[in-house]
Amino acid sequence: MRLTMDTETDTYEQAIAAVQAAYGLRPAVPDAWRDAPDAKPRPGPQDLADDALTGGWTDQLLFRVIASLVPGARAALRRVTELGGTASYDDVQRYFADHPSTPILPSTIGGTLTSIKAVQRRVGPDSCGPLLQRDERARRYQIDDGLVAGLYRAFALADVRPDLLRGEPFGSAT
Repeated sequence: MRLTMDTETDTYEQAIAAVQAAYGLRPAVPDAWRDAPDAKPRPGPQDLADDALTGGWTDQLLFRVIASLVPGARAALRRVTELGGTASYDDVQRYFADHPSTPILPSTIGGTLTSIKAVQRRVGPDSCGPLLQRDERARRYQIDDGLVAGLYRAFALADVRPDLLRGEPFGSAT
């Protein structure tokens, strides 16, 4: 975002109003500022649907899960979602072994993904199946088909509002 203020012509109130508008807040615009930018509301989880998908899940609940995950688990869940809801263990491990922004060692991917189960217990609907299912025999991860579209919508909001996502704790590695 780029914000330019002219310190010779803009007042302090205009500068504050411009910063507030840039962050989607509703500024108190001074009367003297005739060409003030309109404050556009920023999308948030409340803009996602709250009607039930599969197993009591809603787009809002899926976003809450995504927002609460550690970055590595969020990236892995996104990867399985991007692959249509099904991915082999090997594909996920290879993808993240040399990933440029979220590398996860093959030996630690399972531990990283336990965050999904823990977060689901805290914010997911009661008595639902696991969001990310592990099939040990077929060695694959799977997401219920009815949830894949909702996850796409939740990740789209996450892309627009990364400020709502949990970050990596300082100094820790995935």
